[in-house]
Amino acid sequence: MQKGVLRFRCEAAGASLAGIMTMVTATGGSQGAKRDKEIRFMFAVLRLIPQFLLPVVLLCASALGQQPAAYVETFDHGPGGWISNRRDPLPIFDGAAYLFGPWYLDSHHAPPGAGYLNMLMYLYTKGAKHNESLGGPNGFIRGNYSTDLRNVTVSLRLRGEIDLQGAQMVVLVQSTTPKTTANFVLTGQPIRISKEWAEQSVKLVPDPKQWTCLGARESKKSQYGCDDIETVLKDVNLDFMFVLFPLNVVPVKPVAEPHKLRAGQDYPDEPSYEVWQKYLPKGLIMVDSVQFQYPR
Repeated sequence: MQKGVLRFRCEAAGASLAGIMTMVTATGGSQGAKRDKEIRFMFAVLRLIPQFLLPVVLLCASALGQQPAAYVETFDHGPGGWISNRRDPLPIFDGAAYLFGPWYLDSHHAPPGAGYLNMLMYLYTKGAKHNESLGGPNGFIRGNYSTDLRNVTVSLRLRGEIDLQGAQMVVLVQSTTPKTTANFVLTGQPIRISKEWAEQSVKLVPDPKQWTCLGARESKKSQYGCDDIETVLKDVNLDFMFVLFPLNVVPVKPVAEPHKLRAGQDYPDEPSYEVWQKYLPKGLIMVDSVQFQYPR
């Protein structure tokens, strides 16, 4: 049975049963009967319930009651802890997040890592790094949702007009493991961006064929690396992102060793160079809601 149909029947059955029980309580109380008479009266009324009602109520108790609560962010009351680009407030208009290009160019994973990416929006999954002055109250952390994201279905309602320049919108998970800090992108399930509102879903399966480990640039090998995707998904203890990957980074002027420098940004003690924006994604993405549905 589909979840929406099941939930509708549960709500209808619950409302019907609640109405009957209210009638029983009111009638029994108005008669001033003794407790044993009230009980007999209650069971007499319950026998009037249609035969389908009690089985549905019991099904609701077993099926819906066993499902962990889903994390849902609708952006109706602000960013909910989500952050734009690297450290920018997430623009919210009329209950939707607006992701404007050009986006932050992340070069932490430049070759010999898997490549460059644009950070669209991200959410810290534990409290150590989250700054509420930037992203606002974090519903995921405050709700104490599990960071075990194995087989979680991530759904988002979005639309946009964007020139991807060969990139794809994908999920990124980041976790500190006993071995390293690992970043993986779900390249096996890219998220489609259409001009009309549509819901897109991906499933965070611990299948190595679905994921690409980003690794690290030369100067970040001591900080970033790879681990087993099962280990990473079991405890996504840093953050969860939506990114654009891979990018075609082209220097404006000739650079002898572009991957050893910082593309398009200034870092202390790491020289940078200007890149052509015309080869990078540009446009607008609007996100109306994000949901994590945990497996039963």
